[in-house]
Amino acid sequence: MRYDAIVIGLGAYGSAALYQLARRGAKVLGIDRFAPPHDLGSSHGDTRITRLANGESAHLTGIVRRSHELWRTIEAETGEDLLTQCGGLVISGKSRASVHVADFFANTIANARASQVVHELLDTDEIRRRFPQFKVQDGEQGYFEPEAGFVRPEACIRAQLALAARHGADIRTGERVHGLETEGHGVRATTDGGGYTASTAIVALGSWLPAFSPRVAPLLKVYRQVLHWFEAQGDPSGHAPGRFPIFIWELPGRDAGIYGFPLAVSGLKIATEQYEEATTPENVSRQVSAAEVEEMHRLASPFLPGLGPRCLKSSVCLYTLTPDRQFLIDRLPDCPRAFAVSACSGHGFKHSAALGEALAEQISEGRSRIDLAPFSLNRFA
Repeated sequence: MRYDAIVIGLGAYGSAALYQLARRGAKVLGIDRFAPPHDLGSSHGDTRITRLANGESAHLTGIVRRSHELWRTIEAETGEDLLTQCGGLVISGKSRASVHVADFFANTIANARASQVVHELLDTDEIRRRFPQFKVQDGEQGYFEPEAGFVRPEACIRAQLALAARHGADIRTGERVHGLETEGHGVRATTDGGGYTASTAIVALGSWLPAFSPRVAPLLKVYRQVLHWFEAQGDPSGHAPGRFPIFIWELPGRDAGIYGFPLAVSGLKIATEQYEEATTPENVSRQVSAAEVEEMHRLASPFLPGLGPRCLKSSVCLYTLTPDRQFLIDRLPDCPRAFAVSACSGHGFKHSAALGEALAEQISEGRSRIDLAPFSLNRFA
């Protein structure tokens, strides 16, 4: 059977693109070597931050807004709980030692103003009054965005795959794609099960993309990240959505910042980021040591009095970065009839629904409502 498109990798971006192609009537095949949603890549962990004003780049706000619209539509169609807008708080100050992204706090405010994102600027006293769960130091400031919150990655992937199948998509899990090549006016994907042909393909392999595409590999690095869920002390309602926002904190006097979530599934989810040691999905250590748990609690607990000492669970996540920490969406150099898409740097899930739609529009209509040019490979030439 020849398909209109093959989607390789069914995580954040692959599941979104598969659903959007299928709902447009395309004959589409989705393939994944595992059984998504799973915890082996970058699209898991119960919750992922979503925020309209990005400190990373000004042009991302419209993409997040469209993703929010799509998730609300998908919720209505499936009954899944995908998006919780509990508010988001970014904390920073002159005494910060950790830097999330260069000028992250100032950029967030500037981008919020430029894109007319509803927000408030809070001084130290106001943070303490409204959010006593955070032990801020004198001089620290807050940016509060009421439309920010979190999405549930496993539920988003599950819902989009279910809708894709409902619209006629073929989905093959537990099947590995070994290669993709141009064949005539289309592409051929070689897998464990044989081979499939299509007019085009989308390669959304996340941390497996460098091994799949030798010509893209020099632009990508994969980093191991660790997520922790700690027991909340005291009245749990104080850390529930509505009273406790998602947060990003450029900590004072520490060489690492933290981010976290309200009580959503199990415990207070807290994490930091590391970009010192690159890895691969085949070689990464997926075990979290007791020392890593202790180090996380030692870093975060002085600033979060409600963070209990007992860790309920931990998980390993993989970030795939380009040199500028922006997305990669372009023709695959190894197979120009296919598109490569990489979320990059851990801040990509909140954009995935809209960018999956944009890819489907590009394939089906030759253009998309979202300008994909900023994510092309040309910027690295």
